[in-house]
Amino acid sequence: MLHLHQFRHSAFCEKVRLVLAAKQLDYTVVEVTPGLGQLQLFRLSGQRQVPVLVDGSDVVADSTAIALHLEQRHPDPALLPADPVLRARVLLLEDWADTTLAAGCRLALVQGAAADPVLRGALLPEATPGPLRQLVAGLPGAVGEAMADAMGAGELEHLQANLELLLALVNAGPYLVGEQLSLADLAVAAQLSLLKFPASAGAPLAGRGAPGLADNPMLEPLFSWRDRIAAQVGRLPEPAPAA
Repeated sequence: MLHLHQFRHSAFCEKVRLVLAAKQLDYTVVEVTPGLGQLQLFRLSGQRQVPVLVDGSDVVADSTAIALHLEQRHPDPALLPADPVLRARVLLLEDWADTTLAAGCRLALVQGAAADPVLRGALLPEATPGPLRQLVAGLPGAVGEAMADAMGAGELEHLQANLELLLALVNAGPYLVGEQLSLADLAVAAQLSLLKFPASAGAPLAGRGAPGLADNPMLEPLFSWRDRIAAQVGRLPEPAPAA
């Protein structure tokens, strides 16, 4: 049995969940509590970051390492092309998604959460005590504005430019590389989940996200593409966390 140690709203954990769905693999979720849970994760894996996949005696950390592990153990359906040129394109796009795109999406989400008390509260771990959740959600709007101002506009302009380039790729065909679903599609789709949360995020997050991006009509085809990718692999809300 596979066990995924995760933060529910991590894009890298979403990437792994998409890979697991694409390969039709059953798994259980272990929701990691920030702090104490990360210490327990360190004892298990030697590091504190999620995602971590436990596959029998194998403990695999990092979303890319997990994807490659699953590709080797469960090669059907293949998420990496056999053709070396297409494979290189997939891995380059995956790396771009995990670095440049991820940094921009995190920044946009932080700004969105700074301005949206519902989003702030919903992003907290499920184990967060009610009083603390209310405190975080109720932070004055001026605090959020100060956080947003500190982020700088240049990074968000870069993200907007990247999204427009990505939109051109999505409009050119159903997949980013070649004629079949690949790891590149799943990595990019996972990061887009931070800009506008998909239905699988559940209430109250579904449909919320980064202002100016989540509600930008020009970018709607990107979110529709992401949702088509999730529907193709049968991505459903993750299993209930293990006790």
